[in-house]
Amino acid sequence: MRKLYASEDRFLFQSVRSELDVRDIPYLVKNEFASGAIGELPWQDSQQEIWIVDDNWFPRAQAVVDAMPEPLASTQSADPWQCPQCGEVNGGAFEVCWQCEQPRKDGEMDQGRCE
Repeated sequence: MRKLYASEDRFLFQSVRSELDVRDIPYLVKNEFASGAIGELPWQDSQQEIWIVDDNWFPRAQAVVDAMPEPLASTQSADPWQCPQCGEVNGGAFEVCWQCEQPRKDGEMDQGRCE
């Protein structure tokens, strides 16, 4: 048995599972229900993992993972931005102003960057 894949991103994890299912590649999911233990266990011990049961299937399964598209890079700027409504400076990870809850608009992303 060999570990094939692990990810904190549930969408990506499920995408890999779906691709393996379509190809009838046998696998085992480790820590599928361990998310409730996060905080009690280290995150490494509670992260979902896909293991290939039979080593003969591993090259085919690895090819499936390698052929999957890379996660799309965020279209949002990582730089701080200034809210056009209230003027509050928000971190780049925020899509909504934390002060007035005004959504960040794509055209305004680059405006109001903090230097």
